[in-house]
Amino acid sequence: MKIVSIMLLLVSAFLSIKHGWDAFQPANADQLRMMSNLGVSKTVMPYFGVFSIIIGLLLFFPQTFFIANLLHAITIVLIMALSLKAGDYKMALLEIPFLALPLLLIGLKYPFIFSK
Repeated sequence: MKIVSIMLLLVSAFLSIKHGWDAFQPANADQLRMMSNLGVSKTVMPYFGVFSIIIGLLLFFPQTFFIANLLHAITIVLIMALSLKAGDYKMALLEIPFLALPLLLIGLKYPFIFSK
């Protein structure tokens, strides 16, 4: 079970850091359309990017593991709420597995603590 937990942690951290890094790249037409549908301006994207990268890095420390997963889940719920507000039900439904990931990690606990 510890191997599964480690793999999920690495996937979650990778996705968080990748999405944060992508926020600093020029957006293509689909991304601009999605951001405008959600009501997110282009000037706010770097802040979301930094926030996402910080969450991804905080996942690796046992002291911040819970809060990082909690912030990750809150961010995903915010995206889902904005999607539902915009009438984009498909995007809200697509976020469900990504919401399950931090909640599952919270339940599995921090995997790098080796007991004696």
